[in-house]
Amino acid sequence: MRKPISNLNFSFLLGLLIVATAIAVAAVCALLVNIVQRKQEAQRPYVRLVEVGEDDTDPARWGVNWPKEYDSYKLTAVSTRTRFGGHGGSEAMPAEKIERDPWLKRMFLGYAFSIDYRDRRGHAYMLADQELTQRLTKPQSGSCLHCHASVMPLYRKLGDGDALKGFEKTFQFTYKELNAQLHQMGHAHPVSCVDCHDPKTMRLRVTRPGFLQGIQALAASNASVPHLPSIGRWREGARTQPYDANAEASRTEMRSFVCGQCHVEYYCASKMPLMFPWGHGLKAEDLEKHWDETLWEGGQRFHDYKHAESGAEILKAQHPEFELWSQGIHARSGVACADCHMPYMRDGATKVSDHWVRSPLLNVNRACQTCHHFPEDEIKSRVDTIQERNHDLLQRAAAALMDQLDAIAAAKADGATTQSLTPALELQRKAQWRLDFIAAENSMGFHAPQEAARILGEAIDYARQGQIAAFRAPRSKK
Repeated sequence: MRKPISNLNFSFLLGLLIVATAIAVAAVCALLVNIVQRKQEAQRPYVRLVEVGEDDTDPARWGVNWPKEYDSYKLTAVSTRTRFGGHGGSEAMPAEKIERDPWLKRMFLGYAFSIDYRDRRGHAYMLADQELTQRLTKPQSGSCLHCHASVMPLYRKLGDGDALKGFEKTFQFTYKELNAQLHQMGHAHPVSCVDCHDPKTMRLRVTRPGFLQGIQALAASNASVPHLPSIGRWREGARTQPYDANAEASRTEMRSFVCGQCHVEYYCASKMPLMFPWGHGLKAEDLEKHWDETLWEGGQRFHDYKHAESGAEILKAQHPEFELWSQGIHARSGVACADCHMPYMRDGATKVSDHWVRSPLLNVNRACQTCHHFPEDEIKSRVDTIQERNHDLLQRAAAALMDQLDAIAAAKADGATTQSLTPALELQRKAQWRLDFIAAENSMGFHAPQEAARILGEAIDYARQGQIAAFRAPRSKK
């Protein structure tokens, strides 16, 4: 027979039960309180402690209301590197590309990029690096501030309140003139919160006139843009008004459009207003066609510069990330720029975009593994393979262009005239445009690997054709 429980043991067990119950109740209450707090946080993701408006270009003021985003934005000053990219961070100045790849210097002879062309740094440095570049030893256009500063108040000033009119005047000023005005107005900040967010609602928006005009021209064209469904819907409508990205685009599209304000190809010099060449589409040859059809005042064909060695009329690509991304699988799958370069992160109950804009390779867990359920090392290995192949093909295209320039120089020395070398010079223009398109684009081919390989293959082909054309160019009798 079991022994009866003594009064002492019963009291002890009862006490344990009471304590355990109290702990459980306290834990449940704490959980409920936490849930309520988190729900309140989710309902009020920020508290507007200070008012911000269209002329508030200093991100620190916005940081009072949105400290989580501002704290991550400040990290764009941190040095980051990947195998094929990165920047010098807090170093005095990043490394020279034209010293690492001397063919770049030769390719740009006659243009300021042959003087100074460095690795990129983070958004925090976009204005400072432009102010320090040795390219300013040559005249530069005021249009260049379009993508390096929080410039909309300056546009409104130049246009007497009309930002578009002000924007269209900037090419008439030198860079130094407009930069001085920007400092005098107190708006000498890199691209800031106000450039991508409506200060009243915090909705994403496009502010840059160059993009707004360019995307309107793209929408009005017949170019296929399956990755931009809002343009498709606009085309099917009455089309009584030009396409308006801020009114028509989805939030997913806007998470790329705000980046496409600057990470694009454009004309930025002193002969006409800044222009995005999207009237025929977003492929490299579409942009080339736009430039080929563009004439200067007086009827001369558009070119960015004449090559100092060959005399060819050259097109200089800027940084066509948006255009190359548009040809890739991520764009077709509805993946926006911000999904990879500014992925969402959790902070308490709130979900915010990481404003430390950087390579996804430095943030694989949140940037890649949300969709790609593979080990981090496997993802990095796949990316490295793509980029290494692109880099090798890029170097082969550069070697082909250098051989073409050698052939042109030899033909000139042997008595060939500029007229007899015209076919070779036209092929140099085509080859160099394609080589520069991929060299200037900052993903080392990853945004659209097959498209990048196609473009570089054409660059090699045109350069070799140009080399043969130079060999065959008639020589004048000495």
